[in-house]
Amino acid sequence: MGGHEFFARLVHRFYEGVAGDPLLRPIYPEEDLSGAEERLRMFLEQYWGGPKTYQEQRGHPRLRIRHAPFAVSPRARASWLTHMRTALDEEDLEPELERQLWDYFEYAATFMVNTTDEDAHAYGDSDVMPNPSPRSTPPAPGR
Repeated sequence: MGGHEFFARLVHRFYEGVAGDPLLRPIYPEEDLSGAEERLRMFLEQYWGGPKTYQEQRGHPRLRIRHAPFAVSPRARASWLTHMRTALDEEDLEPELERQLWDYFEYAATFMVNTTDEDAHAYGDSDVMPNPSPRSTPPAPGR
């Protein structure tokens, strides 16, 4: 897809946006986002056919389970996608590769949604808060 350097740039730009986002930043307990940046980069490299470093270090990705502790609302999904779109737009990709990446990001972000905006507001101003009872969302057809 793009290799280590591509994913390192993409994920770094993505987390630059997340760092200043009042909706998403609270889900990261660490002050320094470099650990989260490394995990996402390793995951994307593995997902797109690169080394299996993510799985070797962290086990099976289990994205829904790893995100279940957080109430991820449609607004949080939109915010996540906004930062990823900004990062992706900085890259000079062939249209087909860009489409494949974006389709995956939209699918994955939608799959992480486990609460409504209304339910998320029960926690206050943030749409991404600890989730006492994650809802099940069926996977989208295809990949």
